[in-house]
Amino acid sequence: MREIEARMRSQIGFDHHPDLIRALDHLLSAGGKRIRPRLVLLAAQLADAQEEASITLAAAIEMLHTATLVHDDLIDGALLRRGNPTLNAQWTPGATVLTGDYIFARAAHLASQTGSTALMKQFALTLMTIVNGEATQLFSRDEHLTFEGYLLRIYAKTAALFEISAEGASLLPGGDTALRSSLRTFGYNLGIAFQIMDDILDFTGDPDELGKPIASDLRQGLITLPTLMYLEQHQAEEDLALRIQHKQLSEDDILEVFASIRNSSAIVSSQEKADHHLDKAEQDLGTLPASPARAALAELVESLRHRHS
Repeated sequence: MREIEARMRSQIGFDHHPDLIRALDHLLSAGGKRIRPRLVLLAAQLADAQEEASITLAAAIEMLHTATLVHDDLIDGALLRRGNPTLNAQWTPGATVLTGDYIFARAAHLASQTGSTALMKQFALTLMTIVNGEATQLFSRDEHLTFEGYLLRIYAKTAALFEISAEGASLLPGGDTALRSSLRTFGYNLGIAFQIMDDILDFTGDPDELGKPIASDLRQGLITLPTLMYLEQHQAEEDLALRIQHKQLSEDDILEVFASIRNSSAIVSSQEKADHHLDKAEQDLGTLPASPARAALAELVESLRHRHS
């Protein structure tokens, strides 16, 4: 992990504009769980990929993730990320977009250094999936959200990056491509479960641990799984979905809806959906060769069942 951090920092272009350098340094210093790099390293060990290439891929994917957060925060109008001010809370929208673009380019430059054309193709497809997902969410405010639509949205938002973190390891030099399908489905299920848990924590988590205020998703006009489950159970409140999506709720309304969802069975129902995908991730692991890396991935799955931040 220390080598991954160093690899990301080596991407700071000291001959480029000093504000870009400061912004990238600030974003990397904010830290994070680094769950995607860990997933890359363990999957690479399973696939017997070259270690140097796996470190480079892990750094590239975390850089890609960082770039998506910059743009997400701008689109959502978020002012805090991990308890720290976001770039768009300090800079103009134009400067924030350019910084995100710069980090995307840095991530692609890193990925190209793995020496795998197949990996670069998948990397580009993943980036297109992420951007298409954001655009779909942005332009679909008036559409009725179904569970299937929710899954597609969080696939683009989160699971696609988990997917390439696991699958990409098999595409690295020395990697066993026979494991590609199992690693891909494992990454998918892990990513889906991770985002569902994230959406649950927006209602049940400690704001200080999460680094963002309560009811952030409701304030941003997002209907996540707990809200979707609640709406299915309370169909008499059919106009509530549009009021959330169009940000027509007052602060008192938001707190009331937040409390109603938090105290409803929607939280338990959402947790059951997350557990379902964690169970499937465990089944995917069962098709992979037994090894210390597989055992570590199993521990990662189990840790998500008890995630609190």
